[in-house]
Amino acid sequence: MDLIISLVTSGLIGYVASLIMKASGPWYVYVLLGVVGGFVGGLVFGLIGFTASSTLGYLISSVVGSCIVVTLYRMIKK
Repeated sequence: MDLIISLVTSGLIGYVASLIMKASGPWYVYVLLGVVGGFVGGLVFGLIGFTASSTLGYLISSVVGSCIVVTLYRMIKK
């Protein structure tokens, strides 16, 4: 059940990241990028020494990771 909640939350975060980054394109692409971004955000924050210890921390790291993934997606797409 935690996996389903995590995937849904990451998908919503990906959609929010696409709005923050003013991205255009199909919504489902950014939902999938959000799932990847949640993982990337946790990895990046872990590498620099920050750990998310609350729900807000996890959301912030997921948004940052999703913005990174959306930026990389734009660079690859060009």
